[in-house]
Formats: sequence, C-alpha cells, structure tokens
Amino acid sequence: MTSTTVGRPGITRPALGNLDRTSGIGLGITLLWFSLLVLIPLAAVMITATEGGWSGFWSAISNEQTAHAISITLGTAAAVTGLNIITGTAIAWVLVRDEFPGKRLLEMIIDVPFALPTIVAGLVLLSLYGNDSPLGLDLANSAASVYLAFLFVTLPFIVRMVQPVLEQLDGEVEEAAATLGASRFTVFRRVILPTLTPAIAAGAALSFARGVGEYGSLVLLSGNLPFVSEVASVRILSALENDNRAAASSIAALLLIISLLVIVVLDLIQRRVAGRD
Repeated sequence: MTSTTVGRPGITRPALGNLDRTSGIGLGITLLWFSLLVLIPLAAVMITATEGGWSGFWSAISNEQTAHAISITLGTAAAVTGLNIITGTAIAWVLVRDEFPGKRLLEMIIDVPFALPTIVAGLVLLSLYGNDSPLGLDLANSAASVYLAFLFVTLPFIVRMVQPVLEQLDGEVEEAAATLGASRFTVFRRVILPTLTPAIAAGAALSFARGVGEYGSLVLLSGNLPFVSEVASVRILSALENDNRAAASSIAALLLIISLLVIVVLDLIQRRVAGRD
C-alpha cells in the first residue's frame, strides 16, 4: 500500500485512494454520522425553501418585517464579531502573558456562556440590564439588547481559539526579531499575527455563526419588537407557528448561505495573512 509522509518526519499515512479496511470503515462511519446530523437536515431545509420556486423564496425573505429582522441579525453579528476579534485576542493575550490575582477565576468565568443554557443567560441579562437593573442600565426592549446578548454568548470563541496558539508560540523568535531591531509593533505584525490569524479567523467564524442563529439569550431581554429588536430566528419561529414551513426554511437557508460565505471569506483572509512574508 502506498504511503505518504504527512506533517512531522517519520509519520506516514495512507495515500488518498489506498485506504486499508480499518481506515475505510472509519471514513464510512464518519461520513454516515456527518450526513445524518448535518448534510441531510441541511439538504431538507434547502429543498423546503425552494418548494415555492424563486418567487416564493424571494417573497419570504423580502417581506418588510423579515428583511429588517435579517438586517438587524447580520449587522449585529458582524459588529459583535469585529469587536470580539479585538477584545477576545486581548483577553487571550493577558491570560497567557500576564500573571495577576484572580486569573484562574477569570479563566472559569470566560466559559460561563458555554455552560449556561441560553434561556438562563437571557434571564441573567434581564436581571442585570432590565427594568429593575441594579446597575441602572435599562437596555430591555431596545436594539442595544441584541448587541448585549450576542456579545455575551460569543465572548469565549476567539479567546479559546487564540489562547492555546499563544501558549505554544516560541518566545525565542520574538526575542530574535527584537534583537535585530524590530519594534514591538513590527514583531506583533510580522511574527505573532500571522501565527494567530488562523485561530482568530476560526473564532470569528464561530462567533458570527453563533450570533446569526442566536435566540434563547435575547428572547427575554429584547422583547422581540418588530423593526426594533426582532431577529431572524424569531421570524423563523413565527413562520413555523403560522404553519409556513417554506418561509421559515427560506429565512434559514439565507442565513446558512451567508454564514458559509463568511466562513469562506475569513478562511481566504487568514490564508493570505498567515502566508505573508
């Protein structure tokens, strides 16, 4: 059987098209499981969305209320992702490069949005930023509530993607660049950033996708007010409640396509930056 060296020297893997029986069975199980959980349901959504033809699809997504909800969802998810790229990378940097009291506690708190059920997260946010806010910040039933909910649920993604890469970064390379006269900004731009970019891009893709599909954490805080704080996921639920599966699938299909395009664009950007000399 033909083998190919992959990754580190001395590690060989079967060449494509020459899988042994064990590898073939593993690949088959993987594809079957992936198809049952992802591919087949996605295909079903796309088929349902196109049942009424292009006119039915366009009618569903161009409805004034729906179009505004989609606009709010995509705009907020993009803005939150951009902010997360900066703050998430900065938080990861602090956690890796600095020592301070309460560091372990902060490490645990960052994962809270992962652990909390989204409806519980919504209740927490409503308690802190609702009508009876102990902080004096009443953001309920406003556009700001959507931003707040998205920020809460997407906080950990970039932090947890960037942190392990920073931990494995070779400090000697930075020191060598500094001894050659490179400024701290140049070291970051030419040495550190290309290494971090794939992790940042992956975290940004997850952050955007999570924001686009978020429902539970904002349903209590936002009030789902049309043209103010209503998001696309709420419009999907409304369509299902009105027994309009085609409209719900059309909105879902649009969000899916946009999310895939964002993932592709981020991948292209990270490849270009990571491969820059």
